[in-house]
Amino acid sequence: MLYFAVVFFIVAVVAGLLGFTGVAAGAVEIIRILFVVFVILFFVSLIKGLKHRR
Repeated sequence: MLYFAVVFFIVAVVAGLLGFTGVAAGAVEIIRILFVVFVILFFVSLIKGLKHRR
């Protein structure tokens, strides 16, 4: 999932440099959503891992 966030970040940067602001804005929104989902899944797996260790 982090891979997709990086890919969309690169798409947003390239689109922004080329002047496609609509595409860049859409890619940034996708990046935000994927990053939030990644962080939530990271913390859930971290908490589960700590509970499982005990």
